[in-house]
Amino acid sequence: MMDRRSAIKFLGATIPVLFLSKFSSATPDWAKAPFNPNWQSLERYNVPDWFRDAKFGIWAHWGPQCQPEYGDWYGQGMYKEGSDQYNYHLEKYGHPSVFGFKDVIHTWKAEKWDPEQLVKFYRKIGVQYFMAMANHHDNLDLYDSTHHAWNSTRVGPKKDIIKGWRDAAKRQGLRFGVSVHAAHAWTWYEPAQLSDKKGGKVGVAYDGKATKKDGFGKWWDGMDPQELYVQEHALSQNAVSGNQTLEQWDWKEGSGVSIPSQKYNHNFRERTVDLIDKYHPDLVYFDDTALPLWPVSSVGLDITSHYYNKSQKENKGVVDVVVTGKLLDAQQRKCLVWDIERGHSQKIEPIPWQTCTCIGSWHYDKRIYDRDQYKSALTVLQTLVDVVSKNGNLLLSIPLRGDGSLDDKAYKIVSEIGDWMAVNQEAIIGTRPWHTFGEGPAQQFSTHFDGPGNNEGKGIAFSGKDVRFTTKGPALYAFIMGSPDQGKVKISSLANGLQQAKRINSVTVLGSNEEIVFDQDQTGLSVVLPKSIHKQDSIIVIKLT
Repeated sequence: MMDRRSAIKFLGATIPVLFLSKFSSATPDWAKAPFNPNWQSLERYNVPDWFRDAKFGIWAHWGPQCQPEYGDWYGQGMYKEGSDQYNYHLEKYGHPSVFGFKDVIHTWKAEKWDPEQLVKFYRKIGVQYFMAMANHHDNLDLYDSTHHAWNSTRVGPKKDIIKGWRDAAKRQGLRFGVSVHAAHAWTWYEPAQLSDKKGGKVGVAYDGKATKKDGFGKWWDGMDPQELYVQEHALSQNAVSGNQTLEQWDWKEGSGVSIPSQKYNHNFRERTVDLIDKYHPDLVYFDDTALPLWPVSSVGLDITSHYYNKSQKENKGVVDVVVTGKLLDAQQRKCLVWDIERGHSQKIEPIPWQTCTCIGSWHYDKRIYDRDQYKSALTVLQTLVDVVSKNGNLLLSIPLRGDGSLDDKAYKIVSEIGDWMAVNQEAIIGTRPWHTFGEGPAQQFSTHFDGPGNNEGKGIAFSGKDVRFTTKGPALYAFIMGSPDQGKVKISSLANGLQQAKRINSVTVLGSNEEIVFDQDQTGLSVVLPKSIHKQDSIIVIKLT
């Protein structure tokens, strides 16, 4: 590792001198390029209209950690002695000193994966973009990676997963995105350096420091596990106890985090630029605070400026792509699209944003299926409407089994979402926020973010007393977020005399041909809902002109 004294301050962060000089020589024309790799230059970015209009995307957060079907972050949890994933791993695969995560990858064959069928199904429910995971913290690239031998064309399924997803998305006319999570492998795999503290294998090292020479005669003969695990470094502070802090996740100076090497940072940059240049995604989702490896490295800024410049060159001077990041400050929200993980804003955001969530676990968990713990279609739709009313998009992850198939319960939920969208998507796709996002008791309960978000489900549940709004052209759409009392609703935001409330001339309910009885006075707009509609356990959409 480089001597920490050999560093300078760059845009408020400590960056190794050698690292900066390497890339300043490799890219001598940055100063002349439309976007330079710094926050001030990236502020000139504008969110493209296609993303503002899209509103709804599906995400295949699918990779080798789905193979055990035992929940998120399995590739780390299996090395944490005493955890449920560790105990499961012992029973299913054996001890992690003998059968590590590299070996889990070897068992992943994706034999039932059919991207054409899945993406076609998602397109039918009204989604406008599709995103696939390009790598996770487990550090396996799910594409034909020029700069990383541990990729899905060489190990595991021996298929180009990203190409399969991209081709299917393009054939369905969907915008295509990739999610990139691998920047944290350096610290995320640190438990793989440890060993049991009790039992019959006390002190027997897990496979986190296995090297190329250890593979002689094994299935991975000729492969170097350190290119996957990258654990030839000292552990972060508290790694042995498992008490790492969020400051370490954010690469905070002084937090005790192990700082990645220049070689590691450079390899991440090369892999990600290769992904962008080879597969031409419309969206790149970074599972990082701001950008990958920021602020200990500038590679995230370098990748983003390269991506924007590439798009601008290919689209007659217009940047037509999106980069998302988490925990963004005010300046960074001008440079990237803010993503809130499993959470939501409490107001209309001035710049388009996105929430990402899942109906279950990020990586497939059979226990959630067995316990019927998936989010319902109604819960998903309530989230979609709430987010869109606040100038956001919903990116929804639908868990896939390790073999690449969609289970029957997830299929049913997605189908129910599609049934609602078939009737009501005009009030979602291509819309913009109104003067206020809504009214009702649910909006009065404010929940604070936990890290990247994580405030979903912590407020008051939506009911028929809650209303959300969107607009498109001359139409105003009012969403009744639950079953209304006795088939009647009153929308106080449309009371005569309020600045935003114009005289309502026409009221229709999407999905009904019945004539609607309504009255507008000083207390609000009162609407009598059709009998065929108001008893449904769903969101009712009233179209007003």
